[in-house]
Amino acid sequence: MTTIRKATPEDSEVIIDFQQKMAWETEHMTLVPEIIYKGVKAVFKDGSRGQYWVAEEKDNIVASLLITYEWSDWRNCNIWWFQSVYVLPEFRRKGIFRSMYLHIKDEAGKESIAGLRLYVETNNSVAQNTYEALGMKSLHYKMFEWMKE
Repeated sequence: MTTIRKATPEDSEVIIDFQQKMAWETEHMTLVPEIIYKGVKAVFKDGSRGQYWVAEEKDNIVASLLITYEWSDWRNCNIWWFQSVYVLPEFRRKGIFRSMYLHIKDEAGKESIAGLRLYVETNNSVAQNTYEALGMKSLHYKMFEWMKE
């Protein structure tokens, strides 16, 4: 049985490990350990930055994600963004993300959150199919960014 819960600072090492694995898997990027360590710890120190959630199977963390906040002046409330979603490879396609999504969607409903959003790589059709199966819709927006190197 999968347990979904808000992460605690004690989960930081696992979350950091998952972020490093995801960066390598998705972008062949090696994260700077000191920076990712401080970045994860910053979320736990300041809840306005976001909140981590984890999924456990038999007391082992098998997935994590970060929820961040976007203020919507159109709706006068927040939208929650799913970020840094990582599921251990051996637990993929087993409903772990679905469980996390449904749990967080329920929490969002309790807190008057306007909606849930995420971005996904354009070539990750497996993830896109998962999100669509959960009732999420692909929008007409394109994402642009500038990132400091």
